Amino acid sequence: MAGKIKIYSTPGCGACEQAKKYLAGKGLDVTLLDVSSDIEALQEMQKLTGGIRTAPVISVCEKVLVGFNKKELEEAASCLH
Repeated sequence: MAGKIKIYSTPGCGACEQAKKYLAGKGLDVTLLDVSSDIEALQEMQKLTGGIRTAPVISVCEKVLVGFNKKELEEAASCLH
């Protein structure tokens, strides 16, 4: 499961931390990418979202979610079980 979930985040992003904690509580491995200091991660995030610069952006399986919504995230992560 390593690398299957990516969270594009920024420092101090509360929703990013909530998503990280939620997924960790489910036992899922998450790759965190700080788009404030990693230009490649920022460009990747913008490519996935069509230019959105709002954190978090969560990439799980083939889905891209903007923001943290437990229900949407759980549905998207169901492909990992």
